[in-house]
Amino acid sequence: MTAITISDQEYREFSRFLEAQCGIVLGDSKQYLVRSRLSPLVSRFSTGTLSDLLKQVVTGRNSELKVAAVDAMTTNETLWFRDTYPYTVLAEKLLPELAANKRPIKIWSSASSSGQEPYSIAMVALETQIKKPGMLPMGVQITGTDISTAMLDTCKTGIYDSLALGRGLSLERKRQFFEDAGSGSMRIVEKVRRMVNFRPQNLMSSYALLGKFDIIFCRNVLIYFSPEMKSKVLNQMAASLNPGGYLILGASESLTGLTDKFEMIRCNPGIIYKLK
Repeated sequence: MTAITISDQEYREFSRFLEAQCGIVLGDSKQYLVRSRLSPLVSRFSTGTLSDLLKQVVTGRNSELKVAAVDAMTTNETLWFRDTYPYTVLAEKLLPELAANKRPIKIWSSASSSGQEPYSIAMVALETQIKKPGMLPMGVQITGTDISTAMLDTCKTGIYDSLALGRGLSLERKRQFFEDAGSGSMRIVEKVRRMVNFRPQNLMSSYALLGKFDIIFCRNVLIYFSPEMKSKVLNQMAASLNPGGYLILGASESLTGLTDKFEMIRCNPGIIYKLK
């Protein structure tokens, strides 16, 4: 029978490995999370026990297993139009303001997971173009990034099952922006898919090759990082924004004590940050 217990030492070693790979800090007493996320890999990679699997991951002897373990630990469930207010602010304030620059508006979804956030952004941009023809003459270009190549493959197909489709998506948007993909699944229509370019990106690495953006969505990501890593990510994102660019964080996240490169803008509802 496959052992599913791990020792404190194994947990500490894996925690150090994970933080070094992608910045995620597990903290104390998250053994249950490691067990639930990595146990399915034991049979997939025939490692015998979870302890054997962790040993192979930490020593890096099996590069495919290492990637799969990081994928498993960094994959998060997400919703369409999560928290609502960022998309309201995007439609009512940011897109009209940035359209005045007379160039394409470039938006980065920095942890796109299974694609709901960047595709939600694309839908808002298309709805804005429908409601206010001519307001976005240069269009909107969206880059979605994630550390997980498996998630990026899911994003690119744009196909979602009934469970995913039921999480935050209105019937009207489902009708307007999706087509039947068979077996109860639906696919994002091409005009939405072609607005989003998906690329692999580890937030611990340089962002230089991504180019510059007018808006960065970095939502519900920083909560997993150490203060030092949060500060590094935020300062790199500041350097990736065009003058007057905006940063949108998760509802429970704050910049306090981490960077001085942004000013807080109170919207109604919600809070966003503008590059100083």
